[in-house]
Amino acid sequence: MNQHASNAVEKVVIIGSGPAGWTAAIYAARANLTPVCYIGVPKQNPAIVLPGGQLMLTTEVENYPGFPEGVTGPEMMDKFQKQAERFGTRVVGEDIDKCDFSQRPFTLTTSSGATVKAHSVILATGAVANWLGLENEMRLARSGGGVSACAVCDGALPAFRDQVLAVVGGGDTAMEETSYLTKFASKVYVIHRRDEFRASKTMQQRVLDSPKVEVIWNSQVVDVLGDDVINGLMLKNTKSGEQSKLDVKGLFIAIGHTPATKFLEGSGIALDDKGYVDMPISHRSNTNIEGVFVAGDVADSVYRQAITAAGMGCRAAIDAERWLADQGVH
Repeated sequence: MNQHASNAVEKVVIIGSGPAGWTAAIYAARANLTPVCYIGVPKQNPAIVLPGGQLMLTTEVENYPGFPEGVTGPEMMDKFQKQAERFGTRVVGEDIDKCDFSQRPFTLTTSSGATVKAHSVILATGAVANWLGLENEMRLARSGGGVSACAVCDGALPAFRDQVLAVVGGGDTAMEETSYLTKFASKVYVIHRRDEFRASKTMQQRVLDSPKVEVIWNSQVVDVLGDDVINGLMLKNTKSGEQSKLDVKGLFIAIGHTPATKFLEGSGIALDDKGYVDMPISHRSNTNIEGVFVAGDVADSVYRQAITAAGMGCRAAIDAERWLADQGVH
């Protein structure tokens, strides 16, 4: 891994290393912008955050074009990185902790305290799934043992077909995940800690009308059971405190995502009401600050797919290249 140590002003700095960041790096490198990509450092708080993004927790990816036999998430991200490096992308294993976009060139501060100057920046830090924070939940999620935070990504896998599955959550995301899983599962339990959903009435009704769905109200998951693969859940009634076991072969956590935008505090970058980077121009990657572009799940609370993130990375690199040319930076 090449550590970046230059006083020169970078043409483009990419912050993040999932499908959006690596695709932006590939396009920027092939455009002779000599990008430097800050991929971050592993952390757990309690969610697992790894360089490479959420795909690093995905065992099998079957819906990305070009991989007819499927590919593991980590293998895919390794291929993305090697392709970016092949064209000259420099990779730095640090976080960017602070951004000053008040004047150009921009000033970025790394987790080691180093200062980086940049003519343009692409934000591609993604969004982290919110987890329950249980030890076995995280262990089985990391090992591919049947715990997931994305039904669209994983629900159609053979391990979940014709099985009894569970979804935790009560918002629109949980309803969407549940509806999707009914296409494959024999039964889907929805576990919610309250006695009513927060989701829109239309979304609720779609779930409640399904013969495959059973709602377990006023309950929370206190443990995930199973050694190598999940075989059940330990539930606790939020009113009585009574505990019970529920036999399931898959668990999908659907309690939202948190965009990785904390490092942008005080930077002037506009965020929406959910904390995602705001994109003022439809179908473009521009932010509210000229020269700062955005790609991937850090600006997408709707799709959150590798393919959409990669497409956004492409747009960001092309937008950055054209903007730099207009500024006379080649």
